[in-house]
Amino acid sequence: MEFFRNTNIDFLGKKWYFLAFSLIFSVAGVLSMLFWHHIPWGVDFRGGTLVTVRFAHTPDDNAVRAAMDRAGLRDAKIQRYGQVANNEVLIDLDVRETSEDALDQGKLKIIQALESNAPAGKIDLNNASSLTIKKYLMDKDPLRLGSDADQKYTAQAQAIANYRDTSLGGVLSSMDQMKGSSADPAAVASLQDGFFLSDFGVRDVAIVGPQVGGQLQKQAAMATIYSLAGMLVYLGFRFEWIYGVAAVVTVFHDTLITVGAFSLTKTDISLTVIAAILTLIGYSNNDTIVVFDRIRENIKLMRREKLSEVVNRSINQTLSRTILTAGLTFLTVLALFLFGGEVLHGFSLALVIGILIGTYSSIAIAAPILVAYQDWRIGKGKRPAAMPGKAR
Repeated sequence: MEFFRNTNIDFLGKKWYFLAFSLIFSVAGVLSMLFWHHIPWGVDFRGGTLVTVRFAHTPDDNAVRAAMDRAGLRDAKIQRYGQVANNEVLIDLDVRETSEDALDQGKLKIIQALESNAPAGKIDLNNASSLTIKKYLMDKDPLRLGSDADQKYTAQAQAIANYRDTSLGGVLSSMDQMKGSSADPAAVASLQDGFFLSDFGVRDVAIVGPQVGGQLQKQAAMATIYSLAGMLVYLGFRFEWIYGVAAVVTVFHDTLITVGAFSLTKTDISLTVIAAILTLIGYSNNDTIVVFDRIRENIKLMRREKLSEVVNRSINQTLSRTILTAGLTFLTVLALFLFGGEVLHGFSLALVIGILIGTYSSIAIAAPILVAYQDWRIGKGKRPAAMPGKAR
């Protein structure tokens, strides 16, 4: 299947437009990374505390942010999490200690910030642990257990907490909902006196320490460098070194624009985003190699033609294949971006940007580098590089 037959687009004639486009987006990304938003490392890399909060109603992000500000948590990042129907919010705090106390501290800060109208002397059942519930039942002793109270009230408290967390999603909207639990009705009824219900529940708290985050930054950078170096060696061996250099410059261009886009949009770069970038390095080079291979074949068949004409002909001959493969891949990742949810947002965004830029750069960046290199050699009075490639 082909979209185009015998096209004759002068891609190299438009190289200055391509250069201007690449410079604008590359410079904007670099300026953002250096002076404006910097590289927006996610909690995986910079360290911090992630708190997942589920609400009984659709959360108002602005109201949550205002509550964080009132509590002094001004650096907190707030974003919707998971499916919309779950009413969950992910709050990113700049708390980087890795002890158990730090986990409780992060949870406590969120609870204190969001509980603005808590009744005096009562405990929030939506955020109470089974140990807290047990302690209350022990003091109240609604089942009149006497000396056998510890073990039985432990079971009662666990039944109440488990029913709240597993059957009701962690958030109660009324005390009557607890009647469906396996706990004793008398124990459930006693909760009315000592507990109240907030409109949220803290579902999970996770901490990444700064040392671990720093190690991940280094490993991500080294993974990218090693992949570029490996491709340079492979292309230098398979074609000529100038092909390898052109491909590495192209991939660096793609990576720079992709990371710059994340900086400009202030989208966190997580481990999944790094995985997407490494995927794009391979994807972009695959398309570039297809064009390079056609250039090498055509050089042998068109020995009397100028290299620029050979390159143009090669790009036109592979244009249909490029549009088919890139177009289908783009539609897939676009669907992932639109419908994949918040968890896959960064990953799919990197793929959407990377596929567009990677396809563009194979035509607009990689091929012109070959022509520019040969023109430079001729201008210096040197013989043209061995463009047909080595026999393998």
